[in-house]
Parts: sequence; C-alpha cells; structure tokens
Amino acid sequence: MAKTERKKTATAGRRRLAADVARAVRAALDKKASDVVVLDLRSTPAFTDHFVLCSGQNPRQVKAIADAIEDAMRAAKVKPSHIEGYDRAEWILMDFFTFIVHVFSPQTREFYSLERLWGDAERIEISDEPLQA
Repeated sequence: MAKTERKKTATAGRRRLAADVARAVRAALDKKASDVVVLDLRSTPAFTDHFVLCSGQNPRQVKAIADAIEDAMRAAKVKPSHIEGYDRAEWILMDFFTFIVHVFSPQTREFYSLERLWGDAERIEISDEPLQA
C-alpha cells in the first residue's frame, strides 16, 4: 500500500462514525454482511458525506441486509429518501441524504469498484465483528 493510501485508511476503532452511519453498519453486520467499508467523502466534491459499502453472498442475503438497515434506520426515525435495485438484488442503493448505503453482490461490487472510483475518500475499514453501541 502506498504512503498516501495509508494516510487515507482508518479503522472504525480509531475513528468515530456518525451515529446514523454506525447504526447502518451495525445492521449490516448483524446480517453477516462482508467486506464492510465506509468511505468518508467530506473532503471530496461528493454529494453526500459517507458511503457505506458491503456485500451479501446471494440475492436473498443482499435483500436481508438492506431490509435490516432500513428497519434499523426507521426505528431511529430516519427514512431513506430513495431505494433502488431491490428487485434485482445485485446492487441495492439506499439514500439517507448525509450518507448512502450500497449493498452489493460480490460480482457487482467488483465490476463497479466504487472504492477505486472514489479513491480520494478516506477509507474506514470495518471489522466483521458487530460494532458495540
């Protein structure tokens, strides 16, 4: 990993996530989402503050992860402004204004490679262990 990339990478343990972002991450992890990453876009010319990216191993799991995130956010009185891709369950996008959740199948995530596309963003690695409240 290059020096500049190392600077842009943080771990959730060292960096405090916004409460709503952490809530979405927790919900994804509770449904066994894999490769969970948060991109902090605040220092980029992006239209939102954060991306939450994660993968499910099959369409059923992709939908279950999205459902769990939506349920957790609604319990906190936060509703998505828009959800796309639910029927196909290859890439479900959930827009919560200040952050956007992307739930991918592994193949779709690799194809679109949002982490590479938004390479200027700080990458916050999330362990596969559920976050503590």
